[in-house]
Amino acid sequence: MATSNIRIKNKKASFEYYLEERYVAGIQLTGTEIKSIRNGKAQLTESYCFFKNEELFVKNMHINEYELGTIYNHEPKRDRKLLLKKRELRKLKTRINEKGFTLIPLILFINEKGLAKLEIALAKGKHTYDKRSSLKEKDVKRDMDRASD
Repeated sequence: MATSNIRIKNKKASFEYYLEERYVAGIQLTGTEIKSIRNGKAQLTESYCFFKNEELFVKNMHINEYELGTIYNHEPKRDRKLLLKKRELRKLKTRINEKGFTLIPLILFINEKGLAKLEIALAKGKHTYDKRSSLKEKDVKRDMDRASD
């Protein structure tokens, strides 16, 4: 099977958060959801992960309804279950209970087997002065790249 070039990114994530650890999780999807993802019709901007009982879910991940779907089409912003090993889930749950940590989705992609995967990160929120320094570093790097060309 040919590798897919679908990579939907959460561009605000690295600006809003310090990214500590990254994990790749499977997602439980319906048929019309995977078809929409393969068409590139998904958005991660306002989404986050949360625990319900001992299971991990992603909330506010927007997957557009499939254009050719019938009455069996999916709800665009429903909660979707993430699939990780129990050991990883226990570790994440203890880290989230620490002050300031959260789980955010970074990249939604289709792997070489054709399965949808979500890269999530354990993150800590930035303060406004940290965001300003991030912007300053980005500008300096851009200026240096221009000067070298």
